[in-house]
Amino acid sequence: MSRASSVPVLTIDGPSGSGKGTVSRLVAEQLGWRLLDSGALYRAVGYAAGMEGLDLSDGDAVTRCAQSVKIRFQPSADGADTRILVNGHDATDELRTETAGAAASAIASIPSVRQALVDLQLSFRKPPGLVADGRDMGTVIFPDAPYKVFLTASAAERAKRRYKQLKEKGLGVTLGTLQREIEARDERDASRAVAPLKPAEDALLVDSTGMPIADVVAKVLAVVRP
Repeated sequence: MSRASSVPVLTIDGPSGSGKGTVSRLVAEQLGWRLLDSGALYRAVGYAAGMEGLDLSDGDAVTRCAQSVKIRFQPSADGADTRILVNGHDATDELRTETAGAAASAIASIPSVRQALVDLQLSFRKPPGLVADGRDMGTVIFPDAPYKVFLTASAAERAKRRYKQLKEKGLGVTLGTLQREIEARDERDASRAVAPLKPAEDALLVDSTGMPIADVVAKVLAVVRP
């Protein structure tokens, strides 16, 4: 067994808006493990491609972008957040938009882009352990992970959560539009030919609909600490 493969990994996969980001961060803090937000990597590549004016359907161009982009995670000044630098630019706020999410979903269907990001994701597996948040962490990137969770929630619930977040930022959105976008993205992610969104066979399914975040965190932690 290699040194990297001996490092424990907890994968938390699931659709957009299921609470993976918040739950993964809180669980990583509780365990004292590293955190990988794989979705941010795809958003960062989509952002970089957009800054270069690339057509996201041009697989070769986006792949070259994925191979050359510089992505760095660093704590915010107050330590309360993680900032994401893309080619030296703090793109954290831009990466949280619906536009960035749609771009990430679009380029995630390009096999050569996914391959370009595999080694980067694997490099996060370092002691004392890793919490990996994404859509194919347990099925493709870390299939040997000893702990796996598939976190979901109803489309209506996820739309409400996203609606609240965007309204708090002063952005004009409608609940119906958000729910339709989420449902369309679910269909796109689940039906893509490469690494479709689905639970790993050995993953614990957790439906967070109507569940307080503390209860979700406790249920996920129980996978690692029975």
